[in-house]
Amino acid sequence: MTTLFKKLFIKNYKDVTNPRVRTAYGTASGVLGIVGNSVLFALKLVAGILAGSIAVIADAINNLTDFMTSIITMVGFKISGKSADKEHPFGHARFEYVTTLLIACVIFFIGFETGRSALEKIFNHTPTSFSVVTCIILGVSIIVKITLSLIFRGLAKDVDSDTIKAMSTDNRNDAISTTAILICAVLGMIYPIPLDGYVGILASLLVLYSAIKLIKETVNPLIGELPSGELTQKIEDLIKGYDGILDIHELIVHCYGPTQFFATVHIEVDSSVDVMISHELADTIERDCIKRLNVNLVCHLDPINVTDPETVRLTSIVNEAVNKVSKNASIHDLRIVKGPTFTNVIFDVVLPFDEQDLKEQVTEEINSRFEKEDTTYYAVIEFENNFN
Repeated sequence: MTTLFKKLFIKNYKDVTNPRVRTAYGTASGVLGIVGNSVLFALKLVAGILAGSIAVIADAINNLTDFMTSIITMVGFKISGKSADKEHPFGHARFEYVTTLLIACVIFFIGFETGRSALEKIFNHTPTSFSVVTCIILGVSIIVKITLSLIFRGLAKDVDSDTIKAMSTDNRNDAISTTAILICAVLGMIYPIPLDGYVGILASLLVLYSAIKLIKETVNPLIGELPSGELTQKIEDLIKGYDGILDIHELIVHCYGPTQFFATVHIEVDSSVDVMISHELADTIERDCIKRLNVNLVCHLDPINVTDPETVRLTSIVNEAVNKVSKNASIHDLRIVKGPTFTNVIFDVVLPFDEQDLKEQVTEEINSRFEKEDTTYYAVIEFENNFN
């Protein structure tokens, strides 16, 4: 179903990394949402008025707001697809997150208003009169909403879009709440039970829960969250695939939208190799990273002395000490500075955020190993956070 929709309405739909194609996905999603929800709004509003059902009328209003969120989606994708400019040198891709946040706020408002109207219905004991026509309209609405949700979910997966995913979630919630209303309508036609208001409360709680969850998921990338493990692994594999790379560390990835990534990394190279050769290697990695992964990478060279026996031995000792305390920790940039009475062993230790309280334990373990090895060794440790 989703594939057919893409073939009909999205040109070059397989080229999902192309900003223009991504914008086309957003535009097609918005148009589909506008058409579908405008029809459903008109049908449900008539059905709700005829039945005197607050739940059905609230569901109709929900479709009207879905109509507006579809417009927001189109505008959001149009802006996020704009190229970088003087005021926004990193592009406009993060505007898609803003769009998603707006949709989430609209969904929250819908949930709140639905709950308020349902409470009024319960306390005022307003009668409800469902009919076969009402039930048919609700049944058609459920089918349409499920179809829209499935199409949006497929489109969101193709372009990794939180905005289209939010539309899919919203339509799924609509289908669930409308199903509850339909069950209420059928039962109301058989038994004189005033279920309308209570079903409205349940629908409201579901919508509020989805809105809060969506807001949380949207705020995280705006604040700054960990990059996906898949992306960082691809970057690591790309860099380590080149001859001359001993290891890498301090890989930091910044996301300025679903398709806009910037990264920095320290690459370790043999200090005996000519610096111009190592510099050319770094340039090659940066070019290939933007070409193959669409990540703007900046490499910092860290020359490592791999021929000095003392440096190699101390690196092994420090690694063993750190790994004894934490299997998730690592070290880098170990260098030796000899003085007249003692030798500074300088290095960095990277600890995960949830293991920062292990600094003292790591220091004690390293100092204990140094005392057994040579009392003139003095550890100079710089602790760092792991940004991946």
